[in-house]
Amino acid sequence: MNLEEIKKYLKEYNGPELKIMEVCGSHTGAIAKNGIPGLLSDRIHLISGPGCPVCVTPSSYIDRLIDLCLTPGNCVVTFGDLIRVPGSRMSLQQASGRGGNVRMVYSPMDIFPMAHKDPDTTFVFAAVGFETTAPVYALMAQQILEDHIENVKLLTALRTMPGIIDRLCAQGADIQGFLAPGHVAVVTGSKVFEPLAAKYSIPFGVAGFTGAQILTALCGIVMACERMQGGCSRVMNFYPSVVTREGNTEAQKLVDRYFDRSDAVWRGMGMVPDSGRLLRGEFAQLDAGSRGLNEDHKINAGCCCDKVLMGRMKPTQCPLFGKVCSPLRPQGACMVSTEGNCYTYYVNHRE
Repeated sequence: MNLEEIKKYLKEYNGPELKIMEVCGSHTGAIAKNGIPGLLSDRIHLISGPGCPVCVTPSSYIDRLIDLCLTPGNCVVTFGDLIRVPGSRMSLQQASGRGGNVRMVYSPMDIFPMAHKDPDTTFVFAAVGFETTAPVYALMAQQILEDHIENVKLLTALRTMPGIIDRLCAQGADIQGFLAPGHVAVVTGSKVFEPLAAKYSIPFGVAGFTGAQILTALCGIVMACERMQGGCSRVMNFYPSVVTREGNTEAQKLVDRYFDRSDAVWRGMGMVPDSGRLLRGEFAQLDAGSRGLNEDHKINAGCCCDKVLMGRMKPTQCPLFGKVCSPLRPQGACMVSTEGNCYTYYVNHRE
C-alpha cells in the first residue's frame, strides 16, 4: 500500500474499536505535530504511554540530585528537561536558585572537560533514560575507568520497556496494540517485544518517527487486529532501515558489562520487577547513590500523571491540566519534558 492508500484505510476503518498505545514520548510528540489523530477513523484511539524517561523518574531520585548539588564540592550535570522536574521539595532549577551547583549539557561527554578543568569538584551526571541511552552511560563508565578519572560519577535512573509494558498488560490495560519505539529497538532488536506479544496476544509495530512511518505502522497494527480478532501475537518491524530482530549486539554486551538488571520504581506506578538497570557491584565507586531511591511523592495531590502514564486517563481529563498545571508552572513531570504526554497535548492543543 502506498501512503495515500494507508491514509484512506485508516480514515475509513469501520471495524471493532481499537486502542493503540504509543509507548514512546517521541512518538507522542510526532503524532501531535503531524496531525495524525485527525487522519484516523473515530474507531481508532491513540493512547500515550509511559515512554518519557524524565516523566517516570521518581521524586526520590530528584531529591538525591538536589542534595548532591547543594553539597559543597559537588556539581550535578544534566540535560535541560530534568532541571524543572519536581522532587518532593523542589526542582533542580529551584535548588540552583538557592546556591546549588547545576550545569546543563547537550551531551553526556561534555562532563569530562569540566572534570579535567576543575579537579577539586566532583561532577555527577544524571543518567536518566531507557535502552536507547544506556550504551552511552556504559561508555561513560568505561572512559572513567580507563582514564582513571576520580571526580566523575553517575546517578542512574535507567528503565527498560518490556517490564512496564508487562505491568500494564498484566493489570488489564484496555489496549489492542502497541506502537513500539524504533530507537529502543535499534539497540534491543525487535525480538525484545516477542515474549510480550505472545503472552498477551497483542500486536507490536516497531516504528520510526516521521508521519509516514507512524501511519504505516498504525496501518499494520490495525490490519493485524482486524484480521485476527481473537488475538494477534505478531511483532512487525516497520523500521527495517535501522532495526533488526537481533539489534545492536555490541551495545547490548557493553551495557551488560557495566549494568545489572534490577527492579525499579516508576513515578506514580510503584515498583516494577526487572525494569531497571544499576551499576554492577564491582563499579560501585562510580555510583553517586543510585540504590534505594524508591520513594515517590506528589507535590500536588490532584496531579494525575500516574494515570496518564498508564493510559487510564488522557492529559486533558486531569483536573489540573491547563489550569494550575502548564509548562510554565508544572505540577507533575508529564508537563515538563518535551516528550511528556501532558506537555505535548498542551502545546499542540491536542484533544
